[in-house]
Amino acid sequence: MQIGQPSIAVIGCGYWGKNLVRNFGKLGALAVCCDATQEGRATAAELAPQSLIVADLKAALGAEIAGVVIATPAETHYEVARSALKAGKDVFVEKPLSLTYEQGADLVRLADEEGRILMVGHVLEYHPAIVRLRELISAGELGNVCYISSNRLNLGKVRREENILWSFAPHDIAVILRLMDGMPSQVSAHGGSYVQPNIADVTITHMLFGNGVRAHIYVSWLHPFKEQRLVVIGSRKMASFDDVTKQLVLYDQRVELHEGEPVPIKGSGDAVEFKKDEPLLLECGAFLEAIKTRQAPLTDGHSGLRVLQVLQTAQRSLVMDGEPLTIPIENLSKKEQQFFHERT
Repeated sequence: MQIGQPSIAVIGCGYWGKNLVRNFGKLGALAVCCDATQEGRATAAELAPQSLIVADLKAALGAEIAGVVIATPAETHYEVARSALKAGKDVFVEKPLSLTYEQGADLVRLADEEGRILMVGHVLEYHPAIVRLRELISAGELGNVCYISSNRLNLGKVRREENILWSFAPHDIAVILRLMDGMPSQVSAHGGSYVQPNIADVTITHMLFGNGVRAHIYVSWLHPFKEQRLVVIGSRKMASFDDVTKQLVLYDQRVELHEGEPVPIKGSGDAVEFKKDEPLLLECGAFLEAIKTRQAPLTDGHSGLRVLQVLQTAQRSLVMDGEPLTIPIENLSKKEQQFFHERT
């Protein structure tokens, strides 16, 4: 452990948890690794031989630690996070915050009552390319945002406890809400279940914002090639971030009206430089900084709750065969309602 760094326990050392173990170890903050499986504990012992390796959550929460990082299966996030908050620990929980808005709201309320940091693992919000894209939009480089599209496709790990909407789309929803600095007023989603009954393998989610901007998110783990691409269309320029090739490109392209006729202006595309820091390392560092400063991180519990609100509304639309649904603002906390009304 590095002097001055808060001590951290990582709960869950499997598919994604091992990456958190690696990064918190690199930051000199890892004190405890907890996994109920022998395989997970073996992975932790290999990656973090100096840390305490335990199988029981109570043993981890009873250790001298400041924060808990939760990378267990999504259906356990609520109970594990709640136990950690009740134990007086600051909490970083991987996405999604929980599997229902009500559970997420309970975690946010509890964290506020206990005076604890609650952070959600929306790692793309810390990606230097996304940060740079936000700067370009804020500076007016693209003009007015017209619409946003995001594709996250792969022949990837098919989950049994959650559908593709809940597994892949939180990343894109979080980024789009951040780029728009607001909540959509309406959400709809279509999808199909082809591998397992009632577990969608592909979904397309549409969001309508109060200023007329639309966004759509296409996610699938049943696809022949891997694509992770975010496109933002502005009135002056267009931007594309490809998370597979790690390229952010700004296109001097648009459509102009000449004597009433729409004319495409096809300018060049220029690569935009951004820092090459690992997003997950930056996210882990943000959690440690929040613990030290007691200041809410970028992806705090309220941010995670907004993503949950969109996810849950999209899920309802999905089972209603794509019926457009309004965001039920009355279900939001007063702080969330204020956020919505100020930005829509």
